[in-house]
Amino acid sequence: MSTKPEALLIKNPVAVMSGLRGDAARLGQVDLRIRDGVIQAIAPNLEARDDERVIDARSCVVYPGWVNTHHHLFQNLLKAVPSGINADLQEWLAAVPYPRLARFTPDLARVAARLGMAELLLSGVTTCADHHYLYHAEGTTETGDLLFDEAASFGLRFVLCRGGALQAAGDHPGFSKLALKPETIEQMLADIERLKSRYHDARAASMRRVVVAPTTPTFSLPPELLPEVARAARGMGLRMHTHLSETTRYVDFCKERFNQLPVEFVADHEWLGPDVWFAHLVHLQASEITMLAETGSGCSHCPVSNARLGSGIAPAPQMVAAGVPMSLAVDGVASNESGSMTNEAHFAWLVHRAAQGASSTSVEETIHWGSAGGAGVLGLDAVGTLEVGKAADLVLYEVDDLRFFGFHDLAVAPVTAGEPTRVRYNVVNGRIVVDDGVIPGIDLDELRHDAAEGVKLLLAD
Repeated sequence: MSTKPEALLIKNPVAVMSGLRGDAARLGQVDLRIRDGVIQAIAPNLEARDDERVIDARSCVVYPGWVNTHHHLFQNLLKAVPSGINADLQEWLAAVPYPRLARFTPDLARVAARLGMAELLLSGVTTCADHHYLYHAEGTTETGDLLFDEAASFGLRFVLCRGGALQAAGDHPGFSKLALKPETIEQMLADIERLKSRYHDARAASMRRVVVAPTTPTFSLPPELLPEVARAARGMGLRMHTHLSETTRYVDFCKERFNQLPVEFVADHEWLGPDVWFAHLVHLQASEITMLAETGSGCSHCPVSNARLGSGIAPAPQMVAAGVPMSLAVDGVASNESGSMTNEAHFAWLVHRAAQGASSTSVEETIHWGSAGGAGVLGLDAVGTLEVGKAADLVLYEVDDLRFFGFHDLAVAPVTAGEPTRVRYNVVNGRIVVDDGVIPGIDLDELRHDAAEGVKLLLAD
């Protein structure tokens, strides 16, 4: 597969959704010209040029590529583990991912990453932020590097949220039952500096970013180290990410231990700001939503995982109304069983309507969360919308299958119908990474075999 952008002309799509809000959300039946990795023109009836590859999109709708802002790629070998299938978050952490952390060799981590990235691309994802916490004092740091390698081989825009824990005993629901020794702050920050110097690109259309992302601010490190980690991140010019307020237990712990709500706690430890976004934010008080909005702190909304673990429904419509930057994410598939952003967008559109009424979310707003919203929290200013001059990250969904017969408005089909909605083409930075439904160079039979062998190595409790 070529690593260079192509000269492309996408002709005659059924509809084009931009990722913008309001009247600009729908572009109608327009063609798109892509050159040098950038959208050069959007207009009806564009004439093909001799050097362009023309894609006939008459049976497709065009969406901006999904920006998945919170994932755990290593969990792609931990789907539907029986001991955690009916567990809540704390029980699930202790039963599923943490007992197996030390078993994830670089080879296993690579298989999991390949499996996850393939599923993401085939669901329309063009950017993935992976919250990677396979780190402990006696472990290897190689897994972070291999994630960048695999993302490059797939052509995926990739953000490594370098996680990890600095304390084990007592509070951490995973580490507390293990013999693993957590890293020191010196180990964590030294590796982040190494990763930054090797991979981080701060440009608006960067293909590689590094983020400082301790696994949780309350359980993973002593409170006195939170400001030190925040200052180190900002000193390196890196954004910050972590889990927050995922369950009622999380909120109760903060109130009992610190006499504060979780957002109040992170505010007092320098962990709010436009360079920070949090995964989940399921349980929030109105005052916390105001604090997030006033500081520009963002959210990775993971509705499927939150439902699967019985954690609750994040107040995403209320956060958006207050001005909190909102994005979508699949979370780890060990607590989702699907790495599909099409599925995530479908459920996000539905769940708030079920809880708060049919006017609480729209298809256009859901697309915005999953594209422009995600690019915004990651600081990828050239990504996330289909506009002239923006990076050419887009997906063509096939809407000519039986399940779409009878649709009056095919533009909304991928979100309203959900899976299965076939991705015919996926374009990242002007490069075709899914070509007529196939990821070039990827042998899915081989990947299936490798995944099955990996599961065997992780089966024993």
